[in-house]
Amino acid sequence: MPKPKRSNLLALAILSLLHERPMHPYEIGVTMRQRGLSDSIKLNTGSLYAVIEGLLKNNLIKSVGTEKEGRHPERTIYGPTEEGRAEFFDWLRSLLRLPAKEYPQFAAGLSFLAHLTPGEVLDLLAERAEALVKQIEETRSSMEATRSMGIDRLFVIEQEYSLALLEAERNWIHKLIKDIENGSITEKKDGKLNWALSFDFQG
Repeated sequence: MPKPKRSNLLALAILSLLHERPMHPYEIGVTMRQRGLSDSIKLNTGSLYAVIEGLLKNNLIKSVGTEKEGRHPERTIYGPTEEGRAEFFDWLRSLLRLPAKEYPQFAAGLSFLAHLTPGEVLDLLAERAEALVKQIEETRSSMEATRSMGIDRLFVIEQEYSLALLEAERNWIHKLIKDIENGSITEKKDGKLNWALSFDFQG
C-alpha cells in the first residue's frame, strides 16, 4: 500500500506520542491538550479516530492491547510499527530541515491592499494588531500553564515559536501603520501620493 500523503500533522502528533509509549485514543487527545499541541495542530475527536484508522490501514500503528477502567468501555491501546517509527523520524526530519512554501491568508489579503482606502486599511490593521495582542497574551498564559504542570520546555518549544511569530507580526503591523500614516509606503506621482490602483473596483 502506498504511503499516505504527509499533509495531516495530526498523524505526526499521534506517531510522536505513540513513540513515547503505547496509548489509547482518549489518552492521546488528553496528552495533546495538556502539552498545548492542539494550539498548533487541529484536534477534534472525530478527526483523531479517523487519522488513527488511516495509520492502522497503512501499517504505521498497531493494536498492542486493551484497557478497561471502571464503567468506561474497553479501550484499544496502540503502538507504532517499525514502519511507523521510520515514517515518523523521516517526516520529522524533513519538517525541520526543509522550508515549505505556505500560503497564509494574511499575506493574500496584503496582496490586494491597494483596493482599499488608506483610512480603511489603517482601521483594519489596528483591529488586527489588537487581536494579536490578545493572542499573544493567551499564548503566554498557555505556555505558563503547561510549564506549571512540570512539562519540560523541550516538549512545548512549538509554543515559543508560535509566540515569536505573533510578536513579529504585531511589530511589523505597527511599522506598516506608521508607514501608511507618514506616506512612506506610497510612491509620489506628479507630486501626489499614488495609493490605490483604482477605487472603481469597490462595491
